[in-house]
Amino acid sequence: MKKILSILCVAVVVLLTASSCKKETVVAPNPNLTILTSVNSSSWVSTDNGKTYSAEVSVPELDSYATDHAGVLVYLSFTNGVWEQIPEVYNGTTFSYTYNVGKLVLYAQNYDGLQTTPIPDNAGVKIVLVDSN
Repeated sequence: MKKILSILCVAVVVLLTASSCKKETVVAPNPNLTILTSVNSSSWVSTDNGKTYSAEVSVPELDSYATDHAGVLVYLSFTNGVWEQIPEVYNGTTFSYTYNVGKLVLYAQNYDGLQTTPIPDNAGVKIVLVDSN
């Protein structure tokens, strides 16, 4: 009898302890930002007779805080729905970028840097600002 009473007491204590636990899920806000825009073929300009082209993209979200503290990822899409992260070599053309407050500058040049580069086609641009502490 004593044994049954001890088992019953332990079971009640375990049951009360287990039922008093409450699972909480804390969801932090996502401070990252994705900006979708495009660059027309006519936006690309060359200052070296067609070896290198550049296109400027206005990005007001790229403020001084973002340029100093966020990661800036850039993707191009020449085919609907297919995104390629740059820097990238696509069809023999090397794509890269620089950025500062308020703008992103895309660059296109032949993979060897010596030959002329065809003007890039219209492209979708995805800019992802990844906040960091």
